[in-house]
Amino acid sequence: MSTHLEARPGAIAPIVLLPGDPLRAEYIAKTYLDHVTRYNTVRNAFGYTGEYQGVRVSVQATGMGIPSISIYVTELIVDYDVQVLIRVGTAGGLNPAVHVRDVLLAQGSTTDSSIILNTFGPGMYFAPLADFGLLHQAYDQAQAMGIAVKAGNILGEDRFYNDEMDRHQLIKYGVLATEMETPALYLLAAKYQRRALAILTVSNHLVTGEETTAQERQTSFDDMLKLALEVVKGL
Repeated sequence: MSTHLEARPGAIAPIVLLPGDPLRAEYIAKTYLDHVTRYNTVRNAFGYTGEYQGVRVSVQATGMGIPSISIYVTELIVDYDVQVLIRVGTAGGLNPAVHVRDVLLAQGSTTDSSIILNTFGPGMYFAPLADFGLLHQAYDQAQAMGIAVKAGNILGEDRFYNDEMDRHQLIKYGVLATEMETPALYLLAAKYQRRALAILTVSNHLVTGEETTAQERQTSFDDMLKLALEVVKGL
């Protein structure tokens, strides 16, 4: 048991999927996993363990934002020895080549968060990157499944309402989309020498104004989920 997870030792698998929304965690567990048990209800950050085609896997909700995911990733690694962490979340499209419901693989994560400065000090701009093996496997698996994916740089913002940021400059430099968790995931994976990848579905587009509903974000986006689980199966 950790501060924010009530799971007993051994209740969490070495491979964990990380949706932000607890209702998406529930949806994944009930839709795709066999022999499911719920190991966490603290703060309604639901956590489940089950099997996907014989592979033991857990699903843990992380909440929204860098501070929240940092808590869960740290405790999953330090207290439960999790080895592989795959975020399955949503992102807002930025680049004109990106459209609603596209699946993105976060190769790296640009950020305005102070977590980099606070970790390394002034003058060092650490680049939070995905585990290349997971990235390569996810890209190849997507091709085999007929899922069109784009891999590239994803912005991880410190604030949701962030009118001061010049996103147009970031678009010029090839940033595909924006979300709020991936930099922390990649930074902590690097710190503890674990494997991490963010697989994201574009839920809305900040430039074109395209949108999906809250219900769609909870219980659809299945291409992303199926891709993540096929990656898990191949580990």
